[in-house]
Amino acid sequence: MLPSQPLLHAAVFALAVLQALASDTFIAAVYEHAVILPDATVEPVSPDDALVLMNKNMDILEGAIKEAAQQGAHIIVTPEDGIYGWRFTRETIYPYLEDIPDPSVNWIPCTDPARFAPAPVQERLSCMARNNSIYVVANIGDKKPCNSSDPGCPNDGRYQYNTDVVFDSKGKLVARYHKYNLFMSENQFNYPKEPEAITFETPFGKFGIFTCFDILFREPAVVLVSELQVDTVLFPTAWMNVLPFLTAVEFHSAWAMGMGVNFLAANTHYTSMSMTGSGIYAPDGARRYYYNMKTEDGHLLIAELDSHPRLSPASPPAVNWSSYALSVKRFSPNVRDFGGLVFHDWFTFTELIQPEGNLTVCQKDLCCHLSYKIAWKREDEVYVLGAFDGLHVVEGQYYLQICTMLKCKSTDLNTCGQPAETAQTKFEMFSLSGTFGTNYVFPEVLYSGVQLAPREFEILNDGRLISKTRPTKPIVTVTLFGRWYEKD
Repeated sequence: MLPSQPLLHAAVFALAVLQALASDTFIAAVYEHAVILPDATVEPVSPDDALVLMNKNMDILEGAIKEAAQQGAHIIVTPEDGIYGWRFTRETIYPYLEDIPDPSVNWIPCTDPARFAPAPVQERLSCMARNNSIYVVANIGDKKPCNSSDPGCPNDGRYQYNTDVVFDSKGKLVARYHKYNLFMSENQFNYPKEPEAITFETPFGKFGIFTCFDILFREPAVVLVSELQVDTVLFPTAWMNVLPFLTAVEFHSAWAMGMGVNFLAANTHYTSMSMTGSGIYAPDGARRYYYNMKTEDGHLLIAELDSHPRLSPASPPAVNWSSYALSVKRFSPNVRDFGGLVFHDWFTFTELIQPEGNLTVCQKDLCCHLSYKIAWKREDEVYVLGAFDGLHVVEGQYYLQICTMLKCKSTDLNTCGQPAETAQTKFEMFSLSGTFGTNYVFPEVLYSGVQLAPREFEILNDGRLISKTRPTKPIVTVTLFGRWYEKD
């Protein structure tokens, strides 16, 4: 049966309205927050005292949200632990938690605060979003009662979750995500029984969300991008920088490039724990980023992004990460290979002795190839090519394949792999590739002073990471960071 003309016209009109509302670009904001922390205590504070602390942090976040909205931002991401900090046991965090309902309840806490259990934090976040007509992403704690009929129920009769919430521009709760991959010190929280893959639609693309340590694991990170095809990932984090590969800005930028999505990373700012590094990243490089270990100030970043980056002409082509490396012969055997630790992982290294050349270094199934020419080098700076192929087992267990050219901390080869932030040596060119067994490879180039190199290097579709500027700025590391999820 064919629809009547009036119904057909109405349907066409509705489709036209939806297309008109959809946008090819949007303005994104992230806020790196210097969190006001609670006093360390072995006894829980009262709910009123907990709310006093959270309101102090939300006062600051509200100022950033208002400023972002005034500058045209459609969405803002705030950090993990950004409302109450850390320093908690399971018992002492309880007064800071709220019962967060499933978003399917269709709830605007700002206009209906009494519908569920008292939720002053959700109410205030909802009003921030509604009053400023902006999507607000925040990290808070969720509590859920349980009883003895549930074999997994903790002894205190409740589940406690590290939780992200998203409120739309009307203040409605549209997303709730329970962190699945807890960091080793998060004993105050429970693991969800199953990983969650949380997405939501907006007029400016499809969004997914997860938290901090989740980024290193297939669930939920790869599921959201590869299977659910989100356009943009939201990432509240409390990231402690670990040079040379896991500095926040370099790894998050590389992850956006390797996965082909927008990535909005909001970090907490606490330099005594090396927490800094936030950014707005696109598949072709960072739009804006912030890294500051010198002061204790918060910082707002705002930038424009493509709503559907996979459809953008600037979207990088698909990459076969092992194509080139498998096609070339090992350049020459290295009689001077040696071992060294990088963040507890035992790498095989070989030194760049000549001012230019071709090198190969192998470990297990991974061979890393480097072609290079040095433009200018200080005599007291040493560079090596390194390979790691194995299971990382320190703060979590995950399988890595890494090819890297990095500056050693000193001329002592025993320092190769130790953190180094500055360099003077410039390269006329470099080309790095590896025989990766995984398609999930993240390209990093880090300049002296923890500076990124957006659009100053290129990834060829045969898997080579090559320089574009001649000469480069002083280089600390050039890395292809591979995650072989299937071998975890």
